[in-house]
Amino acid sequence: MGKLLLLDIDGTLLNSHKELPASAKSALAQARENGHELAIATGRAPFMFEELRKELDIDTFISFNGQYIVHQQKPIHKESLDPETLESIYEYAEQQDHPLVFMNETKMVSSIDYHPHIEESIKSLKFLHPETEAGFHADNEIYQALVFCEEQEEQQYHDKFKTVDFVRWHRVSCDILPKGGTKASGIKRLIKLTGHSIEDTIAFGDGLNDLQMMETAGYSVAMDNGHEQTKAIASYITDHVDNDGLAKAFKYLGLI
Repeated sequence: MGKLLLLDIDGTLLNSHKELPASAKSALAQARENGHELAIATGRAPFMFEELRKELDIDTFISFNGQYIVHQQKPIHKESLDPETLESIYEYAEQQDHPLVFMNETKMVSSIDYHPHIEESIKSLKFLHPETEAGFHADNEIYQALVFCEEQEEQQYHDKFKTVDFVRWHRVSCDILPKGGTKASGIKRLIKLTGHSIEDTIAFGDGLNDLQMMETAGYSVAMDNGHEQTKAIASYITDHVDNDGLAKAFKYLGLI
Protein backbone atom coordinates (compact mmCIF):
# COMPACT_ATOMS: atom_id res chain seq x y z
CA MET A 1 0.00 0.00 0.00
CA GLY A 2 1.18 3.52 -0.81
CA LYS A 3 1.16 6.48 1.54
CA LEU A 4 -1.81 8.62 2.50
CA LEU A 5 -0.79 12.20 1.66
CA LEU A 6 -2.64 14.85 3.69
CA LEU A 7 -2.45 18.24 2.03
CA ASP A 8 -3.22 21.62 3.55
CA ILE A 9 -4.48 24.17 1.01
CA ASP A 10 -3.45 27.75 1.78
CA GLY A 11 0.31 28.18 1.73
CA THR A 12 0.83 24.51 0.87
CA LEU A 13 -1.15 23.54 -2.23
CA LEU A 14 -1.91 27.14 -3.18
CA ASN A 15 0.86 29.70 -3.42
CA SER A 16 0.88 33.23 -2.01
CA HIS A 17 -1.32 34.35 -4.93
CA LYS A 18 -3.88 31.61 -4.11
CA GLU A 19 -2.90 29.79 -7.30
CA LEU A 20 -2.07 26.11 -7.79
CA PRO A 21 1.50 25.83 -9.15
CA ALA A 22 1.84 23.65 -12.23
CA SER A 23 4.64 21.76 -10.48
CA ALA A 24 2.33 20.87 -7.58
CA LYS A 25 -0.45 19.68 -9.87
CA SER A 26 1.98 17.49 -11.80
CA ALA A 27 3.52 16.09 -8.61
CA LEU A 28 0.12 15.11 -7.24
CA ALA A 29 -0.80 13.31 -10.46
CA GLN A 30 2.50 11.42 -10.47
CA ALA A 31 2.14 10.47 -6.82
CA ARG A 32 -1.33 9.05 -7.50
CA GLU A 33 0.03 7.06 -10.45
CA ASN A 34 2.69 5.68 -8.09
CA GLY A 35 0.00 4.26 -5.80
CA HIS A 36 -0.32 6.98 -3.17
CA GLU A 37 -3.71 8.27 -1.97
CA LEU A 38 -4.40 12.00 -1.87
CA ALA A 39 -6.54 13.79 0.70
CA ILE A 40 -7.02 17.46 1.48
CA ALA A 41 -6.84 18.56 5.13
CA THR A 42 -7.93 22.16 5.57
CA GLY A 43 -9.61 24.68 7.80
CA ARG A 44 -11.71 25.76 4.82
CA ALA A 45 -15.35 24.81 4.33
CA PRO A 46 -16.09 22.29 1.54
CA PHE A 47 -17.70 24.93 -0.69
CA MET A 48 -14.48 26.94 -0.54
CA PHE A 49 -12.38 24.36 -2.37
CA GLU A 50 -14.86 22.53 -4.57
CA GLU A 51 -13.21 23.70 -7.80
CA LEU A 52 -9.76 22.70 -6.50
CA ARG A 53 -11.03 19.21 -5.66
CA LYS A 54 -12.42 18.86 -9.17
CA GLU A 55 -9.20 20.10 -10.77
CA LEU A 56 -7.11 17.64 -8.75
CA ASP A 57 -9.67 14.82 -8.82
CA ILE A 58 -9.55 14.49 -5.02
CA ASP A 59 -12.71 13.12 -3.40
CA THR A 60 -11.42 12.57 0.14
CA PHE A 61 -10.97 15.48 2.52
CA ILE A 62 -10.88 16.73 6.08
CA SER A 63 -12.52 20.17 6.25
CA PHE A 64 -13.32 22.68 8.99
CA ASN A 65 -10.15 21.43 10.72
CA GLY A 66 -11.71 18.00 11.29
CA GLN A 67 -15.39 18.80 11.75
CA TYR A 68 -16.60 17.59 8.35
CA ILE A 69 -14.85 14.58 6.81
CA VAL A 70 -15.57 13.00 3.46
CA HIS A 71 -14.13 9.74 2.10
CA GLN A 72 -14.59 9.09 -1.62
CA GLN A 73 -17.45 11.62 -1.80
CA LYS A 74 -19.29 10.15 1.21
CA PRO A 75 -19.48 12.16 4.47
CA ILE A 76 -18.16 9.97 7.28
CA HIS A 77 -18.06 12.44 10.17
CA LYS A 78 -19.93 15.64 11.01
CA GLU A 79 -19.58 17.58 14.26
CA SER A 80 -21.27 20.94 14.58
CA LEU A 81 -20.86 23.60 17.22
CA ASP A 82 -23.24 23.49 20.16
CA PRO A 83 -26.04 26.01 19.37
CA GLU A 84 -26.28 27.38 22.92
CA THR A 85 -22.53 27.92 23.16
CA LEU A 86 -22.49 29.55 19.74
CA GLU A 87 -25.29 31.91 20.74
CA SER A 88 -23.39 32.85 23.93
CA ILE A 89 -20.25 33.59 21.91
CA TYR A 90 -22.29 35.64 19.45
CA GLU A 91 -23.84 37.74 22.23
CA TYR A 92 -20.48 38.25 23.97
CA ALA A 93 -18.66 39.13 20.73
CA GLU A 94 -21.37 41.64 19.87
CA GLN A 95 -20.69 43.41 23.16
CA GLN A 96 -17.00 43.63 22.21
CA ASP A 97 -17.84 44.91 18.70
CA HIS A 98 -16.34 41.75 17.21
CA PRO A 99 -18.35 40.42 14.24
CA LEU A 100 -18.74 36.72 13.44
CA VAL A 101 -19.09 34.60 10.32
CA PHE A 102 -20.96 31.28 10.47
CA MET A 103 -20.30 28.41 8.07
CA ASN A 104 -21.87 25.13 7.12
CA GLU A 105 -20.77 22.87 4.25
CA THR A 106 -22.46 24.98 1.55
CA LYS A 107 -22.22 28.67 2.53
CA MET A 108 -21.04 31.33 4.97
CA VAL A 109 -23.07 34.12 6.54
CA SER A 110 -21.92 37.25 8.34
CA SER A 111 -23.38 38.61 11.57
CA ILE A 112 -23.01 42.14 10.20
CA ASP A 113 -23.55 43.84 6.84
CA TYR A 114 -19.93 44.95 6.54
CA HIS A 115 -16.75 45.01 8.61
CA PRO A 116 -13.20 45.77 7.38
CA HIS A 117 -11.73 42.81 9.29
CA ILE A 118 -14.13 40.43 7.57
CA GLU A 119 -13.31 42.03 4.23
CA GLU A 120 -9.55 41.74 4.81
CA SER A 121 -9.45 38.13 5.95
CA ILE A 122 -12.10 36.63 3.67
CA LYS A 123 -10.61 38.49 0.71
CA SER A 124 -7.29 36.75 1.46
CA LEU A 125 -9.10 33.51 0.54
CA LYS A 126 -10.33 35.07 -2.71
CA PHE A 127 -13.94 35.31 -1.49
CA LEU A 128 -16.23 38.31 -1.18
CA HIS A 129 -17.55 39.68 2.11
CA PRO A 130 -20.43 37.31 3.01
CA GLU A 131 -23.97 38.55 3.24
CA THR A 132 -26.14 38.47 6.34
CA GLU A 133 -29.05 36.08 6.78
CA ALA A 134 -31.39 36.37 9.74
CA GLY A 135 -31.37 33.33 12.01
CA PHE A 136 -28.80 31.41 9.97
CA HIS A 137 -26.70 30.23 12.92
CA ALA A 138 -29.81 29.26 14.88
CA ASP A 139 -31.48 27.35 12.03
CA ASN A 140 -28.48 25.45 10.60
CA GLU A 141 -25.77 23.06 11.67
CA ILE A 142 -22.69 25.31 12.02
CA TYR A 143 -19.43 23.41 11.69
CA GLN A 144 -17.16 26.40 12.09
CA ALA A 145 -17.48 30.05 13.01
CA LEU A 146 -15.00 32.89 12.76
CA VAL A 147 -14.60 35.66 15.30
CA PHE A 148 -12.89 38.80 14.09
CA CYS A 149 -10.50 40.31 16.60
CA GLU A 150 -6.81 41.09 16.79
CA GLU A 151 -4.35 38.85 18.61
CA GLN A 152 -4.19 40.99 21.75
CA GLU A 153 -8.00 40.70 22.06
CA GLU A 154 -8.12 36.93 21.69
CA GLN A 155 -7.35 35.66 25.23
CA GLN A 156 -10.72 36.78 26.63
CA TYR A 157 -12.44 34.18 24.44
CA HIS A 158 -10.17 31.37 25.64
CA ASP A 159 -10.86 32.40 29.24
CA LYS A 160 -14.63 32.68 28.89
CA PHE A 161 -15.53 29.78 26.57
CA LYS A 162 -13.83 26.59 27.67
CA THR A 163 -15.85 24.10 25.60
CA VAL A 164 -14.60 25.36 22.24
CA ASP A 165 -11.20 26.03 20.70
CA PHE A 166 -10.13 29.33 19.18
CA VAL A 167 -7.42 28.90 16.53
CA ARG A 168 -5.92 31.97 14.87
CA TRP A 169 -5.58 31.71 11.11
CA HIS A 170 -5.33 35.39 10.16
CA ARG A 171 -4.13 38.66 11.66
CA VAL A 172 -7.71 39.63 12.52
CA SER A 173 -9.57 36.31 12.66
CA CYS A 174 -9.84 33.12 14.72
CA ASP A 175 -11.59 29.86 13.88
CA ILE A 176 -14.12 28.67 16.48
CA LEU A 177 -14.23 24.88 16.70
CA PRO A 178 -15.66 22.22 19.02
CA LYS A 179 -13.10 21.35 21.71
CA GLY A 180 -10.51 18.93 20.39
CA GLY A 181 -11.68 19.25 16.82
CA THR A 182 -8.50 19.17 14.76
CA LYS A 183 -7.06 17.87 11.53
CA ALA A 184 -5.30 15.29 13.73
CA SER A 185 -8.57 13.81 14.96
CA GLY A 186 -9.71 13.82 11.33
CA ILE A 187 -6.71 11.71 10.30
CA LYS A 188 -7.52 9.09 12.92
CA ARG A 189 -11.09 8.81 11.68
CA LEU A 190 -10.05 8.75 8.04
CA ILE A 191 -7.45 5.97 8.23
CA LYS A 192 -10.05 3.58 9.63
CA LEU A 193 -11.62 3.66 6.17
CA THR A 194 -8.54 3.96 3.96
CA GLY A 195 -6.76 1.01 5.59
CA HIS A 196 -3.58 3.01 6.21
CA SER A 197 -1.73 3.06 9.50
CA ILE A 198 -0.57 6.30 11.09
CA GLU A 199 2.94 5.35 10.00
CA ASP A 200 1.72 5.43 6.38
CA THR A 201 0.55 9.04 6.59
CA ILE A 202 2.48 12.13 5.51
CA ALA A 203 1.14 15.58 6.41
CA PHE A 204 2.03 18.70 4.44
CA GLY A 205 1.27 22.09 5.99
CA ASP A 206 2.37 25.57 6.97
CA GLY A 207 0.00 27.05 9.56
CA LEU A 208 -0.81 26.86 13.25
CA ASN A 209 -3.90 24.78 12.51
CA ASP A 210 -1.54 22.16 11.03
CA LEU A 211 0.45 21.61 14.24
CA GLN A 212 -1.52 18.70 15.67
CA MET A 213 -1.91 17.07 12.28
CA MET A 214 1.85 17.18 11.79
CA GLU A 215 2.49 15.81 15.27
CA THR A 216 0.06 12.92 14.63
CA ALA A 217 1.08 11.89 11.12
CA GLY A 218 3.82 9.35 10.60
CA TYR A 219 5.91 11.98 8.80
CA SER A 220 5.42 15.71 8.38
CA VAL A 221 6.61 18.32 5.89
CA ALA A 222 6.48 22.05 6.58
CA MET A 223 6.71 24.65 3.85
CA ASP A 224 9.53 27.16 4.21
CA ASN A 225 6.88 29.90 4.21
CA GLY A 226 5.24 28.26 7.22
CA HIS A 227 4.84 29.48 10.79
CA GLU A 228 7.97 29.02 12.92
CA GLN A 229 6.13 26.71 15.33
CA THR A 230 5.06 24.51 12.42
CA LYS A 231 8.56 24.32 11.03
CA ALA A 232 9.96 23.53 14.47
CA ILE A 233 8.02 20.25 14.76
CA ALA A 234 8.20 19.11 11.14
CA SER A 235 10.15 16.04 10.11
CA TYR A 236 11.37 17.96 7.07
CA ILE A 237 11.22 21.56 5.81
CA THR A 238 10.85 22.00 2.08
CA ASP A 239 11.21 25.11 -0.08
CA HIS A 240 8.77 28.03 -0.18
CA VAL A 241 5.38 27.29 -1.74
CA ASP A 242 6.14 29.94 -4.38
CA ASN A 243 9.35 28.11 -5.30
CA ASP A 244 7.87 24.67 -6.10
CA GLY A 245 8.18 23.60 -2.47
CA LEU A 246 5.50 20.90 -2.62
CA ALA A 247 6.89 19.22 -5.74
CA LYS A 248 10.41 19.35 -4.28
CA ALA A 249 9.16 17.64 -1.12
CA PHE A 250 7.49 14.88 -3.16
CA LYS A 251 10.79 14.27 -4.97
CA TYR A 252 12.79 14.32 -1.73
CA LEU A 253 10.48 11.72 -0.18
CA GLY A 254 10.55 9.49 -3.26
CA LEU A 255 6.82 9.85 -3.87
CA ILE A 256 7.53 10.76 -7.49
